[in-house]
Amino acid sequence: MREIILDTETTGLDALNGDRLVELGCVETFNHIATGKVLHKYINPERDMPAEAEAVHGLSAAFLSDKPIFAELVGEFLDFIGDSTLVIHNATFDMGFLNAELARLGMPKLTNPVVDTVKIARRRFPGAAASLDALCRRFEIDNSNRTLHGALLDAQLLAEVYLELMGGRQPDLVLAGGPAVQAVDTGPVMINRVARPPRPHAPTPEELAAHEVFIKGFKSPLWLAE
Repeated sequence: MREIILDTETTGLDALNGDRLVELGCVETFNHIATGKVLHKYINPERDMPAEAEAVHGLSAAFLSDKPIFAELVGEFLDFIGDSTLVIHNATFDMGFLNAELARLGMPKLTNPVVDTVKIARRRFPGAAASLDALCRRFEIDNSNRTLHGALLDAQLLAEVYLELMGGRQPDLVLAGGPAVQAVDTGPVMINRVARPPRPHAPTPEELAAHEVFIKGFKSPLWLAE
């Protein structure tokens, strides 16, 4: 099963009021395992960069000024995701921005199935924090390089979190791009068992009385037949 783990960075929080995409990160997985194939793009938002947004992801207007605009990379993005399921942390936010960018180009909205890992985490761990950092801590995933938000790094971390949310790495799992991991037959294993005497069990008077009542309920039992 091919899925695309996806994350974005933006100039702000409102896709319908002028905020734009500035970074896009996609990680391909197969049966929940990353294949190593990724798509990572910085995007010229064709506008200024608010200081609040730059403090989150560290991407300045100067850095993005020579990067391609969304219209120049949309074809590569759509080819990469195909019709695969998109796995996104807080999917409403990212899908809103992606569809807003497509709408600006007169293109239809994405119709890919979407899995929201925030919703999965909240179902599995009610009342617990469901941020990406919190889930990395819960599953002991190293996120020490995440000093700033970054679309590709966050997508790679989310791929690991998603694997754990789906049950983690299992025995005999078919790894992406590789053979199934199988147990090696090393032949019969000899186990030294210690012989123990049977534990004594003497019936109590109550148990004997109950037994007498029980057997009296039988008609012509075999053990009394001549």
